[in-house]
Amino acid sequence: MSLNYLTQGNVYKKLIQFAGPFLLAQLLQSLYGAADMLTVGNFATTADVSGVTIGSQVMMIFTQFIIGLTMGITVLLGQYMGSKNHKALAETMGITIITFTIIGIVLTAGLLLGRDTIVSLMNTPQESVANTQAYLFYCSMGAFFITGYNVVCGIMRGLGDSKSPLLFVAIACVVNVVLDIVLIRYFGMGAAGAAIATTLAQAVSFLFSVAFLIRRGLGFAFSMKDIRFHKEQFRQLFKVGIPLGIQDILVGVSFLLIVAIVNPFGVVASASVGVVEKLVEFLFLVPIAMNAAVSAMVAQNYGAGEYERTRKCLRAAVWMTGGYGFLIAAYCQFFGTTLTGMFSSDAEVMNLAATYLQSYSWDIFLAGIVYCLGGYFNGYGRTIFNMTQNLAATFLARVPLALLLRQTIGTSLFAMGLASPVSTIASLVICLIYLKKMNAAYDTRTLGEAAQAA
Repeated sequence: MSLNYLTQGNVYKKLIQFAGPFLLAQLLQSLYGAADMLTVGNFATTADVSGVTIGSQVMMIFTQFIIGLTMGITVLLGQYMGSKNHKALAETMGITIITFTIIGIVLTAGLLLGRDTIVSLMNTPQESVANTQAYLFYCSMGAFFITGYNVVCGIMRGLGDSKSPLLFVAIACVVNVVLDIVLIRYFGMGAAGAAIATTLAQAVSFLFSVAFLIRRGLGFAFSMKDIRFHKEQFRQLFKVGIPLGIQDILVGVSFLLIVAIVNPFGVVASASVGVVEKLVEFLFLVPIAMNAAVSAMVAQNYGAGEYERTRKCLRAAVWMTGGYGFLIAAYCQFFGTTLTGMFSSDAEVMNLAATYLQSYSWDIFLAGIVYCLGGYFNGYGRTIFNMTQNLAATFLARVPLALLLRQTIGTSLFAMGLASPVSTIASLVICLIYLKKMNAAYDTRTLGEAAQAA
């Protein structure tokens, strides 16, 4: 394959070309993840539904950690590609194969050995224990494929290709839906059938992606001798990836805490928050896609020493993502029930969720800008700062605010919804201060290099 350099061409066009396929891939991922629940809900028992719900939450945490780690691959490959350091590209590929093969094996063994403990810690209802255990068993068997699939996608995006991962997701989606129907509806396998369908879909997608990569090539020299331990690339891989992996896990936990805070106020309040959280998953796909696009594009331009172009990339992303977020937030102020009604037909839940969405929706605008800044920092390898500010805003602002504002829960969730945008404002301020200092440091470096050249 030919390398897709993001260091040339119109910045807006390049961002859209990269973010578009990534957005579609994320949408397909969300839809085929929902296929398990939809099929089980229609053709299996309530215990199966509970088993899939609990098991999928557990698997999502591990998957998010792997996705965070693979962002390290994307950033490193992007930086080396921008600097046209083909030797470092090959070494990064080699250590990636070794590292994630080990991670995949350890993750598989850990989930298999610890699934009973996990089921217990999740306070699984007695009626659903067997179903949850079955779901986790079969999904654990596919943990290696989940790891491998995300690694290949991280490699492709690091090389500037976001279209091929879309193909891989599409294949997984089709296989998963077909197997869900066959195993759950016709063979009556319930939660176990959903897990087997997911595992086989990931396996088929992974094997296809590997064959695809081998057939097309990488665009630079790479051979079996490069698959060995490279200390510097190993250090950089974990320096960039580990903070993002930890961040993704803990942010996911914070969403569970918000739900736990609201649950004691009754089923309507709990369902309303659940509806909005599910809706926001889809509304946030654009900021997430732009975060990935900015990370890849900035990494390449940083590697090439094109610091001014990285800033153009950030500005373009902020305008596009901020514009999208503002329009969504404005729409939610007046027509929120048209969105919440997509996930609940209960009038009381639909209306209460709409009041929560009115205030919460401003976080799509604010967090969209923070996501762009996060992508910028990722591209420069500043993932430790990214993790620190994100977790500080989440656990020192959002969760405490939600605890404080829970007293206002009654006929409205509007005040409760303010916890997210208010905490994001704190995150935005921190990011802007850091951005100013970071850019000033690179301006000084550029002037120093120019002086030396003169």
